[in-house]
Amino acid sequence: MRLSSYRPRAALSLVAGAALFLAACTGAGSGSPPASSGGALNVTVSHTAAGDALAGPNGMTLYVLTLDVGGKSTCTSGSCAATWPALKGDGSQVTAGSGVSGTWGTTTWSDGTKQVTHNGQPVYYYSGDSAAGDSTGQGTNNTWFIAPVDGSQGGPPASQGSPGATPKASKSSYGY
Repeated sequence: MRLSSYRPRAALSLVAGAALFLAACTGAGSGSPPASSGGALNVTVSHTAAGDALAGPNGMTLYVLTLDVGGKSTCTSGSCAATWPALKGDGSQVTAGSGVSGTWGTTTWSDGTKQVTHNGQPVYYYSGDSAAGDSTGQGTNNTWFIAPVDGSQGGPPASQGSPGATPKASKSSYGY
């Protein structure tokens, strides 16, 4: 056989490999926050062990950080941003699903990144959640809580005996 007969297979393998690489890099897998593509961001209700929470376009639970004040995100870089990825995009792109209430907006980071806010609170995913409906970040350092669907400010549950309400100790107040 001549070498030229292998070129189509090599090219096909290269294209397939590149597609897999790009899918991994863009967070297309389960549990990864989607990048804003300029389209609508559909936010729904996730029924978690910690209660009903907002869920991002990928179905993953969203969280709020009680240390965020005045609509400004304090978790924008380093380990914090890696552990608690922001829901990025423009608040005007949010489409609220059934049972979701409140107002949507945006906070802008110093680097120009836009993060979605719900009733003035920046919303985040938790990297420790691996499937839709997970709420393993609930109560971390008593500062990270599921984002409530009813439009109220996020915070500790009224009943500390409720599922998922036990605060989790971590390295810093940001839970990373």
